[in-house]
Amino acid sequence: MLLRALSRRSTGFGLRARLQSPMLGLCGLLMLFGLAADRAVASDPAKTLGPNACGECHKQETEAWKGSHHFKTFRELPRNEKAKEIADKMGVRRIRSEGLCLNCHYTVQQKDGKEEVVAGISCESCHSAGQDWIKVHSEFSGKTEQSETKAEKEARWKLADSKGMIRPESLYALAKNCLGCHVVPQEDLVNKGGHPAGSAFELVSWSQGEVRHNTWLSKGKDNVPADAARKRMLYLVGLGVELETGIRGVARATARKQYAFEMAKRVDRARKQLSAAAKAAPGVPEIAEMVKFAYSAGLKLNNERYLTAAADGVSKLLVSVTQKYDGSTLAGLDSLIPGPDKFKGTATKAGATN
Repeated sequence: MLLRALSRRSTGFGLRARLQSPMLGLCGLLMLFGLAADRAVASDPAKTLGPNACGECHKQETEAWKGSHHFKTFRELPRNEKAKEIADKMGVRRIRSEGLCLNCHYTVQQKDGKEEVVAGISCESCHSAGQDWIKVHSEFSGKTEQSETKAEKEARWKLADSKGMIRPESLYALAKNCLGCHVVPQEDLVNKGGHPAGSAFELVSWSQGEVRHNTWLSKGKDNVPADAARKRMLYLVGLGVELETGIRGVARATARKQYAFEMAKRVDRARKQLSAAAKAAPGVPEIAEMVKFAYSAGLKLNNERYLTAAADGVSKLLVSVTQKYDGSTLAGLDSLIPGPDKFKGTATKAGATN
C-alpha cells in the first residue's frame, strides 16, 4: 500500500491505519500557495466582472476583504522568496502572468481580448464569475427588497444558482471551491516544485475569521459568527469534502513521492475525524456511510478506478446531507468543532475599514 510504504521511508508520521477493507468498490505560506483543480466552478475570465462590481452593493464586505490574506496575495506573492523558488523550479517566469499560478492566487478578467490580473483572490474566486448571475441575484425580482415576495425571492435565488452563483447556502459547492485550492491537485507542483501539498484547512475555523460575510445578513449591525447549527453543517460538510478531495488526490498520483504521501495522509486524517463524527451524531447514517467509502479503496498507486468510485460515493452522500439536515439536530458534533481560539484571523467589525 502506498501510505504504508511511504511511512516506512518517512519518519515522524506514525500512520498505521488499515488501508483497505474487504469492500470493493503560511495562515501564511500555505494559504498563499495553491492551485485549482477540483474547483466546483471554473472562474471564466470572459465572464469575470472584478471586485468593483460586487463592491457597489457589498461595501462592508469589500472593506473586510481588503484586510484579508486573499486580498494581499496580489502584491505579496510575487515578492515571496519561497514562491519565487517554486516558480523557478516549475519554469514560471512571471508569477502574476502565467496560468500555473493564476487559477488560485488571482482574479483574472478578459479585457479587449486579453486576460489581465485585476485582483488577488476576490469575490468571484469563491462565488464564481458573475456575469451570468450578478443582476439576477441583486434585482429583487424587479421590485424593491420590501415588496419582493418569499416565493419570488426563492425563485430568484434558484435562478442565480442555475447560472453558476455559489452562495453561502450552497455548502457543498462552497466547500468544494475552497478545497479546490487549499488542497493542491497537481502532482508535479509538489514533487518537482516543492510546493506545499495544501493548507491545514478546516471550514469552520477558516470561514469564521477575517471576512466572515455576515455584515450583509445582519444589515450592517455586526459581523456576527455563524450560529451553532450553521457551524455543525460547516464542520461536517467541510470534513467530508476534505475526504473526497484527498481521495481524488491519491487517485491522481503516479509516483511514490511527497504528493502521494501527503494526499494519503489527508485521507487517513479525514476518515478518522469522520469516524469520530459518526459516533457523535449517530442520527446521521450518511456519516458512517462516508467512512465505509473511505475504506473501500486502497490508498495505492494505479487504483484510480476504485478510488474515484469511493470519492463519488462520498460526494453523493454529502449532497444528501446538505439536503436533509440543517444542523439543528447535530448537537453531538459540538465538542468536535473548533472554537473561536482556532479561527484564522480576526473578523472585521461592521462599519470598520482596513
